[in-house]
Amino acid sequence: MKPGVILSMEQALSMTYATMRFAQLGWRVIKVEATPQRQGALPGDPNRYIGSVVADEGRRSYFVGPNTGKEAIALNLKTEAGREALKRIIRELDVDIFCCNTLPARYEDLGIDYETLKAVKPDLIWAAISALGPDHPNVAGYDPIIQAMAGYMEITGAADGPPTLSGVPLVDLKAGDEVYANVWMALAERATTGNGKRIDVSMLQAASSWLITVLPLRFECEDWEIARSGNEHRKFVPTNAYRTEDGRVLIAIGSDALWQRLCGIPKFAGIDKPGREVNAGRLQQRAEIHADITTVTERHSRQEIVADMQGARIPHAPINTVRQVMELDAIAPKLTKTRLPDGKIIRMQPMAVDLANAQSEMSFPPGYGEQTTDILHEAGYNDDEIEALLGAGEASGPLATNEDNN
Repeated sequence: MKPGVILSMEQALSMTYATMRFAQLGWRVIKVEATPQRQGALPGDPNRYIGSVVADEGRRSYFVGPNTGKEAIALNLKTEAGREALKRIIRELDVDIFCCNTLPARYEDLGIDYETLKAVKPDLIWAAISALGPDHPNVAGYDPIIQAMAGYMEITGAADGPPTLSGVPLVDLKAGDEVYANVWMALAERATTGNGKRIDVSMLQAASSWLITVLPLRFECEDWEIARSGNEHRKFVPTNAYRTEDGRVLIAIGSDALWQRLCGIPKFAGIDKPGREVNAGRLQQRAEIHADITTVTERHSRQEIVADMQGARIPHAPINTVRQVMELDAIAPKLTKTRLPDGKIIRMQPMAVDLANAQSEMSFPPGYGEQTTDILHEAGYNDDEIEALLGAGEASGPLATNEDNN
């Protein structure tokens, strides 16, 4: 399919990540941000100002990764002129997909609801992310809040420790992936029917769909099976991160055959005790088994234990730092990159899947309102009309050239 155009009223991470995946495939992604609302307020996506400065104050480290390859326009959708500009952009730029991740209660007031924009372009695909979906229009949601609400924190962390957040914003990324997948399905349907579609992603529902291994309470599971278990697997024993002389190694025994391979390693021969031949028996002795394995691993280096696991073809991994991940043979060649305004190359996360038409180098994220004037010209506005929009605060350009609107 030929790359199309996405107009996305996005901020934070969930929708920004979804549209980034399209940008990696060469789609044109135009980020819509709000005009400055009050004197001294930081304008646009709040993530612009999170993390260390990369290029300038409005392009800090947390903003860069999910916003490469995009353009940026700033409109005041609280005004009729701003809402009309949005409609003209959709119509004149032949926008394929409109996205947003604001409160559903605001859709109609901002003129971004599906029915309003469908009237502008009948085959428009409209996708939104919200905390609990349109049935709960006033509920705001951030990833940590939904992790707590969806039970993720209750099943993450040490068994004798407090509920714990995941090290990455799983719910934001899950919601973004749901938009990405469902938009592609809608595009396939449109290719045969000619019809657009409305897509609503609830962060809570999307997150809850991942509770597949713990949610079926009808199976009368015990409390420990749906509680925090540290690095242990609740069902497959032994699976855990084991201490060595100089670090830890995650070892995963997912079958009885793998158990026999582990016991076949000379230094681990002593763990092969009666009753441990099958997983059901090992489950009953899981604490003792973990202690027995640790007694062996803690006397050897991490490299030696890794070599043992490799030789026996047992699934394992050292506990890498994020910096070490970037240097892995399976990852380093696949990292995407972008260039700072001064030409310096920054390596970033890889694409999720290798695709022949994907772009490995993305343009640097746009400054606030960087393409406002150009995109309004594309939508048919002349210079005088654009100056009027800027002067009235109904649109905003780069802050350095639009100081009166701050």
